[in-house]
Amino acid sequence: MNAKSYLETSRYPLFRLLNYMKGDRSAYLAATLFSILNKLFDIFPEVLIGGAVDVVVNREHSWLAKLTGYPNMLLQLVLLGALTFIAWSLESVFQYLYSVKWRNLAQAVEHRLRMETYQHIQSARMEDIDKTAIGQLIATINDDINQLERFLEDGINQIIQIVSSTILIGIIFLLCSPLITVFSILPIPFILLGAFYFQHKLEPKFLKVREKAANISAALANNLTGLLTIKSYTAEKFEARRIEELSRNYQQANRETILISSMVTPVIRIMILTGFLFTLLIGGYQTIHGEMNVGVFSLLVFLSQRLLWPFSYLADVTVNFQRAMASTTRALNLLTWEKEVNKKDKTAGQSTTKEGLLITHLSFTYPETNQAVFEDFNIAIKKNQTVAFVGESGSGKSTLIKLLCRFYHPQQGAIYWDGQSIDSYELSAWRQQIALVSQDIFLFEGTIAQNIAYAKVGAKLEDIRHAARIAGAEKFIEKLPQGYDSYVGQRGSYLSGGQRQRIAIARAVLKNAPLLILDEATSAVDNDTELAIQQALATISHNKTTIIIAHRLSTVTGADVIYVLDKGKIIEQGNHQQLIAEPTYYHYLWNIQTGDVNTSIQKKN
Repeated sequence: MNAKSYLETSRYPLFRLLNYMKGDRSAYLAATLFSILNKLFDIFPEVLIGGAVDVVVNREHSWLAKLTGYPNMLLQLVLLGALTFIAWSLESVFQYLYSVKWRNLAQAVEHRLRMETYQHIQSARMEDIDKTAIGQLIATINDDINQLERFLEDGINQIIQIVSSTILIGIIFLLCSPLITVFSILPIPFILLGAFYFQHKLEPKFLKVREKAANISAALANNLTGLLTIKSYTAEKFEARRIEELSRNYQQANRETILISSMVTPVIRIMILTGFLFTLLIGGYQTIHGEMNVGVFSLLVFLSQRLLWPFSYLADVTVNFQRAMASTTRALNLLTWEKEVNKKDKTAGQSTTKEGLLITHLSFTYPETNQAVFEDFNIAIKKNQTVAFVGESGSGKSTLIKLLCRFYHPQQGAIYWDGQSIDSYELSAWRQQIALVSQDIFLFEGTIAQNIAYAKVGAKLEDIRHAARIAGAEKFIEKLPQGYDSYVGQRGSYLSGGQRQRIAIARAVLKNAPLLILDEATSAVDNDTELAIQQALATISHNKTTIIIAHRLSTVTGADVIYVLDKGKIIEQGNHQQLIAEPTYYHYLWNIQTGDVNTSIQKKN
């Protein structure tokens, strides 16, 4: 079974985590060894205290005197003191070593898992990304992985120390008194059964808590992004109520968890007290009747709490473990998403058309829907031709762009570029053939120069300036106080819509790809800005195959061919003059947009 299928099929999050961490085996084995050695030297002083009691009571007949051959009491106490100092020093050294090891391991796993989940999301299929709220992805990459890091940093060490101290002290008990050992460890199976019972109860509860927390993150990310819209519609109270409801759902999920998790510690402590009482009563009885040495009795009393008391931490460990496993499940589930196919499809065919873009018998339906967007769609676009697609919302314009960029794949049919199926390209190589200027311009936080250079890693400033000049952005950039080093703000908030659009066009110029796609590139600008942008687009589309998606028909009048789409079919085609010369649906749309009162022309059925 490969790693991916194991991540998908294992119902135990801990095993999934250990499988993921198999490359860190040497690190966590070393950390485990240091934790065990720390616990070994941590319980050693109790043994020495029992020895000191034995020295004080039995003097020259103590077991230490018999062991060393030194009957002098002072010498025995000095020796015990020296051993105690050495034991505590070693305990401190190993505490430092396991702390460094576990923390470094936790940081390494956190960093790697965060990067792998982020990179996996970047390479995941759009159909998985589209159906998941961005805030939930952020919550997983940040909050869930942080929760796992906290558990790796301390939680695993606590489990190891509970197990190791139980074994080590159990051995000492067994050597001193098999009878007391039996009664002292009697509560342990019940403690473990109780812990497993609560773990089983808490697992779905904590997963629900993480999901509710992710819902809040998703809503907050959505609202903070759309804050201007909320303010403009005075929807502050409505959104506050919505967030309050989500917060109360999270609060209720936590309360359900608290009711169960709060029972763990009291139940375990009662069981621990039972074991301690057995040691006290049975050991005391044997000591009074001379069946047990006072020093041994003192040792067992001291160690009885050390034997069972770590189980009191089992409550917190169980809670933290379940939180971490819920977070692990969410994070590792992301890694099971299918990736976009980045390899060449060697079985992809060729077309007889050796230049330009050819789409043949294309059929496409979005996942989880039954309504086909395209059925047997065909079109041929000549090389270096400028074509436009217009039509009502839902006619398939944006879907066509997604298919061209291979964000989605058609169920049937093929798309060819210069005679080669686009599936015959590696995904990254194919997308290098495309420069996309979208309606929803996204500028990253940073400078203007950094945003333009996003299209070409390592671009020189002179290349950035050249791209800005062609895009008609140079004039407004040079008027800014910091010029190309001016910060654009979050999503380009410091710039106007037209300025953001020109930065995006400059980015496309710098990429210099043979296929230029303009998706509503001037939809959000005024007429003067639109004219300036149109002039810039006319310049950069020279010697490129250009596809324009538009609602505003004034942006497509210069196209060589205009295709009118309706429900995934081409109902009209021709250049602007041809289409307005006839009573076409395009003519009808043109009249509406230009203010012509004659709108008697209707769409063809």
